[in-house]
Amino acid sequence: MATKTPSLPWTDYIPHEPTPRQAVFLSLPHREALYGGAAGGGKSDALLMAALQYVDQPGYAAILFRRTYADLALPEALMDRANEWLGGTDARWHAQDKRWEFPSGATLSFGYLQSSTDRFRYQSAAFQFVGFDELTHFPEPDYRYLFSRLRRLEGVQVPVRMRAGSNPGGIGHEWVRQRFILDTAEDRVFVPAKLTDNPYLDQDEYRANLQQLDPVTRQQLLNGDWSARASGGLFRREDFVLVDAGAIPTDAITWCRFWDLAGTEAKPGQSARQAYTAGVLMGRDGEGNFWVVDVKRARLAPAGVQDLLVQTAHEDRATYGAVMVRQEQEPGSAGKFVIADFARKLAGFDYRGQPATGSKVERSRPLSAAVSNKLVRVVAASWNGAFYDEFDAFPQDGVTRDQVDAASGAHAVLTTSIRRAPKSFQG
Repeated sequence: MATKTPSLPWTDYIPHEPTPRQAVFLSLPHREALYGGAAGGGKSDALLMAALQYVDQPGYAAILFRRTYADLALPEALMDRANEWLGGTDARWHAQDKRWEFPSGATLSFGYLQSSTDRFRYQSAAFQFVGFDELTHFPEPDYRYLFSRLRRLEGVQVPVRMRAGSNPGGIGHEWVRQRFILDTAEDRVFVPAKLTDNPYLDQDEYRANLQQLDPVTRQQLLNGDWSARASGGLFRREDFVLVDAGAIPTDAITWCRFWDLAGTEAKPGQSARQAYTAGVLMGRDGEGNFWVVDVKRARLAPAGVQDLLVQTAHEDRATYGAVMVRQEQEPGSAGKFVIADFARKLAGFDYRGQPATGSKVERSRPLSAAVSNKLVRVVAASWNGAFYDEFDAFPQDGVTRDQVDAASGAHAVLTTSIRRAPKSFQG
């Protein structure tokens, strides 16, 4: 067994000393923490160490999750590693329950969340430690739900902790990046670790293996680069022409605000990848250039969506004069009802529904051609990052595409309409 590391909560069930980066992770007072980034940084060891820090305390309960049972049972994976560490100790393995029990009465369990309902198997459980190995393999609702299982009795000194380890990439890349890399919170922290932080690995051999990967995956795993992502193939952010607001033409331009209303209200526990209401304001000048000057993007209840459309229509008119307002119309009578309802609320505006034909990918191809030919200008603004990210990833599965849909719709309207706006802006 390893000698107790000074200043760290420790037990004799942890067989080796943590690396310096692991020691940082193990000493955190925060409720929530993510460890890793690059491959080879010792994520699984760090999680198992963290779970074992308080197993000498009566009543302590910890659980470690992988996405599937097969992931748990792989050689060198969590259960195999735990067996290597604990097999010769006085801890007892309960195979049926996938749980280690310690003389103190503390437990370390292993679980998986393969389907959308698996998390409810734990709805009556209570843990002081919940760990996720390879967090980007999980959808956000599973992760958030397990916070409801974190609790302790009054007076118990064991900390309540949510811990995770992960590389970039995977189905949960976007929400994990948003939560731990982009957003800030007082009780949440990210501890980056790279291959060079793990002296237990043959770093040269592992680095040589990573060199065989495609450039994006190699950047993610070797350098822990959360901004590296594969292009969807239809759009490249460098093909959009970024301009200042002062470059927008002031006459001979036709405007269209196109809305994609495939939105859901943002609620705690919901995935950040759920659909948004998106409205793209695009203009076409006399030379055939397209100008993306504003994007509205939100997750709202139906009443909030209606208010957003009406308010935005008034703002667009005040700033740009005559602006067509178009909305993707769903098929069938329900779609017609929705359009009729919005038409009443937008009386006095050039508003109508636009029936969708073909797949989203096919509808985006004309805009893709315009972008690749440097015909699409984008005004520099705070919304640019999310806008470019979505276009970069489209049409990959598991990513939002509402801004792409809205921009493709506006482009289609502007390429087929012969209507022209007034020669100058109207304030």
